[in-house]
Amino acid sequence: MTTERATLDAHRRDASAAAILLLVAAAVAVALGVYASAHHPAGRPLFTFGFSGMLQLKTWFATAAVALLVVQLVTALWMWGRLPRARRTPAAVAWVHRWSGSIAFVLTLPPAFHCLWALGFGTGSTRVLLHGLAGCAFYGAYAAKMLGLRMRGLPDRAVPVLGGAVLTLLVAVWLTSALWFFSRSGLPLT
Repeated sequence: MTTERATLDAHRRDASAAAILLLVAAAVAVALGVYASAHHPAGRPLFTFGFSGMLQLKTWFATAAVALLVVQLVTALWMWGRLPRARRTPAAVAWVHRWSGSIAFVLTLPPAFHCLWALGFGTGSTRVLLHGLAGCAFYGAYAAKMLGLRMRGLPDRAVPVLGGAVLTLLVAVWLTSALWFFSRSGLPLT
């Protein structure tokens, strides 16, 4: 096999793997959006975990998840050698990255369940529509990133790009929900 042929085959494998990830992301995002649109919203919380209401629970869980995203960003930059003076990556950095991401994801689940089950897919305002779209896209990007970590044949930048998409989409969700809530009601503690 010639070098040109091998390079062409490698590009095809890269493109196929990337296409699979994009299809997975789209399928997850669309499935969530369709469910949220088709489901008749309950209009009441599933649980509040001691918070005074559903919005307070959603706001604080989302805020904690975004705080852990800062940890995710710093540890990812450290692991990829993008921080000054971070020539060597201790094993603990990968551990912190993995666990902060896992905890952040788990923290997104109660707000997402409430959005999907209690509120449905809202289109009443631009903010609400953008929030719903970003939320669905976040879970699609997260699914693609988790799958991408295990796939062979992806371009080298695929996982960092997917990680950046996950981070960006969760920040967009937070900006259109928690920040909006805080700007309307202050910083309620419960």
